[in-house]
Amino acid sequence: MGVAQNNVIENIITRRSIREYTDRKVSDEDIKVIIDAGVHAPSGFDSQPWFFVVVKNRGMMKRMSDHCKPRLLAQLAEATNEAAIEFKKELAQEDFNIFYDAPVLIIILGSNAAFTTDYDCSLCAENMMLAAHSMGIGSCWIGTGCFIQDNPELLEELGITPDYRVIAPIVFGYAVKEPGETAKKEPEVVWIK
Repeated sequence: MGVAQNNVIENIITRRSIREYTDRKVSDEDIKVIIDAGVHAPSGFDSQPWFFVVVKNRGMMKRMSDHCKPRLLAQLAEATNEAAIEFKKELAQEDFNIFYDAPVLIIILGSNAAFTTDYDCSLCAENMMLAAHSMGIGSCWIGTGCFIQDNPELLEELGITPDYRVIAPIVFGYAVKEPGETAKKEPEVVWIK
């Protein structure tokens, strides 16, 4: 590539989404470090619109998964690409958990009052996933988890008020095995010099 890699670039390039976790717990101290990395993300007008819910309760994660799975299956009903077909098979299995039985789920919520919330919380999420990777902790953004937004009972139990919306449900834990490298498409770039 022509540019010497440093630790930050190496961390970005080697991060992968982990979908198989060991039973090893992530300590509260490590979770605080990960969240702290998140809140150091830039935000529009320095609004810092994020709010976090940390879920370590496997029963709660199962209930959330059970709520979300049929909603995603309905959205994927017409999907015909190979990846979607395979994922539909997994979703149809009763014991499949959309959170991959990870030991911890951190839900990043964004304030409805900030108009850059989606962008700000996405930057926060990436910081958190990169921080976790640098600590030897795997992660995976579970977009399907956003379906909890339409379940008032779950929202109340999670302490989520109507002032916030679910932006990024991310699981964290220790990988059973490190996934291999994934091929990246060559980006389309227009240079104006």
